[in-house]
Amino acid sequence: MKPVKKAKVYLGLLHYPMINRRGEEVATSVTNLDIHDISRTARTYGVDQFFIVHPSQKQRELVQKISGYWEKGFGGVYNADRKEALSRLTICADLEEVKQKIYEETGKNPLTVATDAKIYPQTLPYAALRNRMMKEENLAVLLLFGTGWGMTEALKQSCDYILPPIALYSDYNHLSVRAAVAIIVDRLLGEAWFFDPA
Repeated sequence: MKPVKKAKVYLGLLHYPMINRRGEEVATSVTNLDIHDISRTARTYGVDQFFIVHPSQKQRELVQKISGYWEKGFGGVYNADRKEALSRLTICADLEEVKQKIYEETGKNPLTVATDAKIYPQTLPYAALRNRMMKEENLAVLLLFGTGWGMTEALKQSCDYILPPIALYSDYNHLSVRAAVAIIVDRLLGEAWFFDPA
């Protein structure tokens, strides 16, 4: 049976404050593939909105130019499916702007859920969050994904919850963010094949 979420679910792809390979706080660059692939994941699984968040006006303009080609330019005529996926994309300058937009739409402050490759005291199992999404109508959930080498500790600690690592026992922790988004969104909103009888 197709799962039907009752909560409002949003994705946020953050580019600041991130960590680079030297442990320094940085702003990362927007990646063209992330714009397209995460938008398509959002559309496939019925995510309500996908936010790309960057403090640089030039980077936000770049995202707007890329998405505009597919939404309003020739790309939208050539590939209507891509246009439909990108219609769920919103560009913001910071996380507070994202939260404000969700509040204006829903009247609720979203539950912020970070993703990371480590276990934290506020780690929430996938099944627990999925259960809430499927049952709670008055819930807005904002799933946050980092770029570069991940979010700063302060940003993660400011979130309500953190999801467990995707491959907890793997000795290789370098999935692309768009792959991580697809896996996590499938776990939370996809078919519950893991409950089906053998």
